[in-house]
Amino acid sequence: MTDIREQGLKKPVNVAEYLFRRLHEIGIRSVHGLPGDFNLVALDYIPKAGLKWVGSVNELNAAYAADGYARTKGISAIFTTFGVGELSAINGIAGAFSEHVPVVHIVGCPSTISQRNGMLLHHTLGNGDFNVFANMSSQISCDVARLNKRAEIADQIDHALRECWIRSRPVYIMLPTDMVERKVEGARLDTPIDLTEPANQSEREDYVVDVVLRYLHAAKQPVILVDACAIRHRVLKEVHDLVEKTQLPVFVTPMGKGAINEDHPNYGGVYAGTGSQPAVAERVETADLVLSIGALKSDFNTAGFSYRTSQLNTIDFHSDHCTVRYSEYPGVAMRGVLRKVVERVDLSKLSRPPSPEVVNEVTKNRDSSQTITQAFFWPRIGEYLKENDIVVTETGTSNFGIWETKYPRGVTGITQILWGSIGWSVGAAQGAALAAKDMGVDRRTILFVGDGSFQLTAQEVSTMIRHDLRITIFLIFNGGFTIERFIHGMEAEYNDITRWNYIDVPTAFGGSEKQVRKFVVKTKDELEELLTDTDFNEARGLQFVELWMRKDDAPRALKITAEIAARNNASMSE
Repeated sequence: MTDIREQGLKKPVNVAEYLFRRLHEIGIRSVHGLPGDFNLVALDYIPKAGLKWVGSVNELNAAYAADGYARTKGISAIFTTFGVGELSAINGIAGAFSEHVPVVHIVGCPSTISQRNGMLLHHTLGNGDFNVFANMSSQISCDVARLNKRAEIADQIDHALRECWIRSRPVYIMLPTDMVERKVEGARLDTPIDLTEPANQSEREDYVVDVVLRYLHAAKQPVILVDACAIRHRVLKEVHDLVEKTQLPVFVTPMGKGAINEDHPNYGGVYAGTGSQPAVAERVETADLVLSIGALKSDFNTAGFSYRTSQLNTIDFHSDHCTVRYSEYPGVAMRGVLRKVVERVDLSKLSRPPSPEVVNEVTKNRDSSQTITQAFFWPRIGEYLKENDIVVTETGTSNFGIWETKYPRGVTGITQILWGSIGWSVGAAQGAALAAKDMGVDRRTILFVGDGSFQLTAQEVSTMIRHDLRITIFLIFNGGFTIERFIHGMEAEYNDITRWNYIDVPTAFGGSEKQVRKFVVKTKDELEELLTDTDFNEARGLQFVELWMRKDDAPRALKITAEIAARNNASMSE
């Protein structure tokens, strides 16, 4: 018998089909997650919508992978089950919220009848509260959609996906089991979701542009500083146009690395306060105007809040406001302002100071020993990288070491410096490589991860193998948590880890000799031989490199930041 509420539908489609077709429409091609009895029926609709089910090893890794996928492709989705599944993923979703990454988190939950009756079901807290987990996720989501009322479901889905894209943050969609196959209006699918950003009010935007140009034309030593939210909120075209038009020196923060073509003659390096190279610090800190685009001034992104720039000499461009010196303009988003600045800047009034030269300083940092040092390794990696590589670095030595690596053109840099969840990078690398595969582009994904971090999420190697992804893993074997050692406890037992047979991990997770190539590298000569090997550079599948370094060695920037962090921790405890 036909439900009377469905009789007026022009093109009735199941809720699950509607949801997954919308995901496909906005660019998602793979869905991470794990099955559970509250999402099983919905999972059947994933391939029908042209999507691929990834099948992760646990929900935390799935969330990390969704994060990496979104950073590469633009947006991602993860599907978990109620309670036990979604809470395992919540750390990864929180990281995506913290770092402005758009992830659609779908949760299969008990039926609306079960919820209404407060039934004592598995995966619940036993108190009849079926909103408790959604309420938790509301703190790390920019929209929460509880799909409990059929008449509202299509609107809720469309609104949530638009919010996820526009605001570049996770959304939470709660899909009850009895709503999966209910019908909604499929004719809506003929009209794509409007993902265009709201335009600034014209007069307000023009006023801000005039103010910006007044200060820019008057400056004698202006520079551009690009940070993470320029990437997350998709204004890189405007940033590149600004650099090309003005030819001003341009710098990136650690979280902004990869935003700028580092082969560009105006690229000046990574600015992070006292963690910067001296020439970079001098150039940025003596600027009489800093055009700061998409700033996220966290402790590790600024080397312990060590910026020596003045707000009096700064113009900040953000996704929902602009700040010119000490005047804030709420509701004036950076995209429109940047476009008009590019259009209207008077080059005859513009001063163009030179940029510092940026090179991979391999020879300078190569000593006479065969020991692979952090100082030598990261510049050398800059010569190994190729155009359009995807580079994933883990919280710890890798995140700080990569500051000393000059990227070739088109490299995507993926780091998690603000949230800084240990082990994130392994899942993120899987997601990034899968995104590249889904996009049909031939790109290497290269992961740099310490042995301590790797132990938290090593199972994700099995997903890499399962999907035949092109990933090279450099596992830095240095006996534990190096970043923690430098903050506190160089010889402390709590910073030590158990020695795994790392080189056997890919085999243990099902990788055959045809699927995985494995290497142990202990010396500079062995590293040089590997990095110059044609087969290694061109390999298609998974490669695993166990790279030996000393436990008491760390990148220059990490040592500086760790010292500041230790001081801050001590002062804040008083």
